[in-house]
Amino acid sequence: MSKWIQVLWPSFLVAGIAEIVFFTLIDPQELYLLGEPVHLSETATYSIGFFGFWLACAASSLSTLFFQRTAKDINAPH
Repeated sequence: MSKWIQVLWPSFLVAGIAEIVFFTLIDPQELYLLGEPVHLSETATYSIGFFGFWLACAASSLSTLFFQRTAKDINAPH
């Protein structure tokens, strides 16, 4: 449980900051996806954007935990 908290909580905070910065600079009604305008409500666009940022930040935090393992942890018998 502790490892999940170490991954999800910091990534949640950074995703919130990324969302604020991104949508301060870009209007959600002017977004394009694959050359087509996005026809979603602003709330849906904000929500999808937040979860996308959270997923990317969680992947980053998870990879950090993965690469912090020692040789002893990796080679320990299960």
